[in-house]
Amino acid sequence: MRTAYKCRAYPTPEQASALNRTFGCVRVVWNRTLAWRRARYRTERTKIGFVQANAYLTAMKATDELAWLNEVSSVPLQQAIRHQQAAFTNFFAGRARYPRYKSRTGRQSAEYTRSGFRYRDGRLWLAKMDAPLAFVWSWPEVDPASIDPTTVTVSRGPCGRWYVSFAVDVAVPDRLPATAAVVGVDLGVKDFAVTSDGDKIPNPRHLAKRERNLARYQRRQARKVKGSSNHRKAKAKVARAHRKVRASRTDFLHKTSTRLVRDHDVIVIKDLAVANLVRNPRLAKAISDCGWAAFRRMLGYKAAWYGRRLIVVDRWLPSSKTCSACGHLLERLLLGMRTWQCPSCGTRHDRDLNAAKNILAAGLAVSACGGDVRHSGSARVQSPMKQEPRPAKVGIPRL
Repeated sequence: MRTAYKCRAYPTPEQASALNRTFGCVRVVWNRTLAWRRARYRTERTKIGFVQANAYLTAMKATDELAWLNEVSSVPLQQAIRHQQAAFTNFFAGRARYPRYKSRTGRQSAEYTRSGFRYRDGRLWLAKMDAPLAFVWSWPEVDPASIDPTTVTVSRGPCGRWYVSFAVDVAVPDRLPATAAVVGVDLGVKDFAVTSDGDKIPNPRHLAKRERNLARYQRRQARKVKGSSNHRKAKAKVARAHRKVRASRTDFLHKTSTRLVRDHDVIVIKDLAVANLVRNPRLAKAISDCGWAAFRRMLGYKAAWYGRRLIVVDRWLPSSKTCSACGHLLERLLLGMRTWQCPSCGTRHDRDLNAAKNILAAGLAVSACGGDVRHSGSARVQSPMKQEPRPAKVGIPRL
């Protein structure tokens, strides 16, 4: 199993200058190769492979205009070509969108393979650097001298922080002891998640808590002259505010997903189309602040690591407006109705708790069909429930 350790890096001024030159070369290689691919496809209708793209890189380095590409290590440049080829492969397979150009104002990174770095006794030397790159190790249970990284990625965020990531092949962690507990999870905006056990996880609303400070920093940046030092400093403050929001959200998602995986053998969630939900202009910011897609991804790989089972049910399941007691299906349930009473059996439901119970029942029913329900990747994977349309009452217990 491959994992990564991301650490804060503290390069010297000379190392920072060399890395910035490397980032610029990687960006130029990526953008020029992408433009060349698009032009070749438009004029000749030919698809470019890695061999042709790598040959184009060699031709670029041989010209007088781009001779400065030879001043940096060739490993990050070749890795940029590999990553672009993988991006096109994912695009043609329908797993990702079309590759975009890289900007100098966003996150900058360069990846080194084994031929581009040396790692000895917990110290890292990059190609064309005499001194080791200083970094802070944040995992006391892991000895940094014991790891054998396959690749090293150095990056600089928009806020100016430096990071180094070590990709390491490690053994699969031991399975967690069985708990014989199953749970259905309904994700929402008012509460981040409601489980079928009645547990409500509040939505911390990380962006909303820091929105006033973020707006103030953005107003200050708008008053500065573009291209000036003051504008650059104000832009860094905005980036730092966004970084704090992102770090808080990631910490919350990790803790919540880890708790669910640790306490339950089977977890059932709904296949939400987040990209479609954020098209609602009234809920786009709130939905984006929740991080549902990242939460599902964390549940997927953590369940696979620790021997748990993640079941993803159909996104079209009417979980909120179906009575979990008798299976009655309402014709319409407005978003503002947080509670409702079943006209058939008279049971009064909390909207989210009722949805979590229906998700659990539907997930266990799909699991009994023997289909592949552990997929946690693209929504394009078809489950048995999607292949065979069923009434909403199927899989929901009756009294």
